[in-house]
Amino acid sequence: MPEPDPVTSPRHSTIRLFWRIFRLLALLSIVIAGIAVILVARGDSAPASHMNMMIATALGIGLTVLVGTGLMTLVFISSSSGQDDAASGSQIKKDEE
Repeated sequence: MPEPDPVTSPRHSTIRLFWRIFRLLALLSIVIAGIAVILVARGDSAPASHMNMMIATALGIGLTVLVGTGLMTLVFISSSSGQDDAASGSQIKKDEE
């Protein structure tokens, strides 16, 4: 007898969605860090601190963009799942009416 296709849990699909978006955001942060390094390389004329400044710029800008967009992705996914509605008290207001 054929078995029905297994239904994926919402948690599993949410995790997959997060990692798919996060990979794109990692690529975005690499591109933005590369642009920042190019801008720093064009404006800096001191060769002694040149390499250190480029590494610090790439890590600082790249990680800042990655953390910021990753947290906003988590907020977006959490909001779209509907689990925040129970914590916000909107269910209590509906029950009172």
